[in-house]
Amino acid sequence: MELLNSIFNDKSAVITWYDVIIRIASCAIAGGVIGYERGRHGSAAGLRTHILVCIGACVASLTGLFCNLNLHYQGDVYRLAAQVISGIGFLGAGMIIVKNTSMITGLTTAAGLWTTGAIGIALGFGFYFGAFIATAFCVFTAAFLTRFERKQKMCANLYAEISNTEFAVTVFDEIHKNVLDDVLIEVIPAKSGISGNIGFFITISNSEDFNGLLQKISAMDGVAFVIPA
Repeated sequence: MELLNSIFNDKSAVITWYDVIIRIASCAIAGGVIGYERGRHGSAAGLRTHILVCIGACVASLTGLFCNLNLHYQGDVYRLAAQVISGIGFLGAGMIIVKNTSMITGLTTAAGLWTTGAIGIALGFGFYFGAFIATAFCVFTAAFLTRFERKQKMCANLYAEISNTEFAVTVFDEIHKNVLDDVLIEVIPAKSGISGNIGFFITISNSEDFNGLLQKISAMDGVAFVIPA
């Protein structure tokens, strides 16, 4: 215990080799925990991405400290780390996707990457307690609050196919007018493989009468079938 206290509370005026190993290894653990949880939910940024972001932020922090404490360069030791906070935005922007001009996805992943970068900075400066507490709360937020949020939204997800392209516009108009206004339709290639069929996903929020929606959509002219997605 004394050895751990001496390592994690080292107040020496230089960055040592074991400082570098411990802090980068801590980033691999923290980033890996967050990334593993995100990957389980099908996120585009998973285990490797979060580990690399966390380690990169840590290295930026360590470099500033090393230049100041070991090489005695004059300047702001926080300058390199500060650029990580804004620079991580290019990764976050790549995670955000707009579907059908009405639905945005990837915001949670982008926020998670930004937070992982901040955790890496904290570990780079040796703020272990704050970094691991933040990691725990990030995992809790992503893993448990996601389920709670989905229950609150009460979305109905359906998959349907249209037997002929001529019916597509009519079916989509009927869904918007006669089912619900708040509906997202995403057209994809038909999963059934039937020639001439068009497949599409339907996401309807705040829906309580799930079976009623199935019946309404399946009764429309041109709809080959509709099933829960």
